Amino acid sequence: MKVFSSAQLKNWDAVSIREQNISSETLMERAANACYHWLLNNSFTNGPISIFCGKGNNGGDGLALARILLENKIPVTIYILELGKAGSDDFQLNLQKLHQITTDIHFIQSDVFIPMLEEKDLVIDALFGAGLNKPLDGVALKLVEYLNNNAGLIISIDIPTGLYSDKSTKGNTAIKATHTLSFQQAKLAFLFAENDAFVGKFHLLDIGLSEHFEETETAAYEITDASIIKSIIKTRNKFSHKGTYGHASLLAGSYGMMGAAVLAAKGCMYSGAGKLTCYIPACGYDILQVSLPEAMCKIVGEKYLADTVPGTMYDAIGIGPGIGIEQETDSVLRQLFLSDVKTLLADADALNLMAADEQLLSLLPKGSVITPHPREFEKLFGVSPNEFERLELARQKASTLKIYIVLKGHYTAVITPLGKVYFNPTGNAGMAKAGMGDILSGMITGLLAQQYLLPEAALLGVYLHGLAGDIAASKYSQQAMQASNLLECIADAWRSLLQ
Repeated sequence: MKVFSSAQLKNWDAVSIREQNISSETLMERAANACYHWLLNNSFTNGPISIFCGKGNNGGDGLALARILLENKIPVTIYILELGKAGSDDFQLNLQKLHQITTDIHFIQSDVFIPMLEEKDLVIDALFGAGLNKPLDGVALKLVEYLNNNAGLIISIDIPTGLYSDKSTKGNTAIKATHTLSFQQAKLAFLFAENDAFVGKFHLLDIGLSEHFEETETAAYEITDASIIKSIIKTRNKFSHKGTYGHASLLAGSYGMMGAAVLAAKGCMYSGAGKLTCYIPACGYDILQVSLPEAMCKIVGEKYLADTVPGTMYDAIGIGPGIGIEQETDSVLRQLFLSDVKTLLADADALNLMAADEQLLSLLPKGSVITPHPREFEKLFGVSPNEFERLELARQKASTLKIYIVLKGHYTAVITPLGKVYFNPTGNAGMAKAGMGDILSGMITGLLAQQYLLPEAALLGVYLHGLAGDIAASKYSQQAMQASNLLECIADAWRSLLQ
């Protein structure tokens, strides 16, 4: 699913109106009907409803919804924020229609006119839509603050009032919706943790916008789905052998951190790689051989990785899980970066070593993939004031360094050197546990060894990893699930995608 900018969304409406030879009022009616049926299907039409409208098209959506609810014998009270400006044409048209069937319409001209709400009241927010470009102030600000503090449940139409679609709202006041009803597509703002308290759970309602526009319009951002992932998966030839699916290498583990190596190695093998050779310190030899007899081991160092560089026989190399940040490990990473590696993934302590040595970062081979969580990203590239700017910084760094960045989070972002961003929809809060990232590193390394190209290997690895996490959460609960439980569920995730 593409994620369009607010300007593109506005153009999508205009193109749809032109292509389908309909009026903007008809499109507004579709939006209102979609909201009505969502409310009905989710049992939100059983009690009193208060709809708060601005005087733009978002408010027009709210008025049209109010009329439909009233026509279906559902009691509604309408409040209009009056800021001394004329309403949009479609707002005025819907207001005229509403006046014909109800007198329960109230205008809020100052904070004196803000109504008293009861705790059971359901509030529909249709004050300001995606076109808002400045912080709320005056009576609008006071109204939103009152609703946040007094409404029992708030459902926002299109986007919560006060929230920007394409830039950060951090520090501003916005409606804290329990549900957001958005049309056709998610907005970029919905995909950042800093907006979670405002967006709540978002739902996408189909209002029949132009399919041709959606297919042909380019977008910098996209949310992957099962159909995209299934199209990536390679079929396994019945005459194949272990060499067909690549020879991966992992440089992982150190004294006290061999669990990271085991988790990464299992993730690699469970991804389908044909062979795996692990470069580990001597202290972890017995641990890895017993934990994963399918993996081969090479001893390099006693407690930490020492002077060694894997040869060019490996189809993909992953480095970082649990390796520590010792001086000898830094030397291994430097030598690896200067060697002729085919495909390289760097994670965890490899990223910490690069963060401490700017020259080391500059040696990272072009075409590599790094998999930082937000804190590791900040160590590497600096702190950003908000998540929008952090994503833009990631796009810049991916382009400058000619690398792929897997920026981990609830909607993990796979960022290409061309600036394209793919958000991943699978996964859950139960995965906020130690070892989860080590498994992901191993999985992507294993997929790269199987000749999956970037970014397909990253997209498939991240999606499969999150899907296994969702299955694990359903079996063990988000609270109790551990990284080892996710490993157990990778097979179920594969089966789900291969059906």
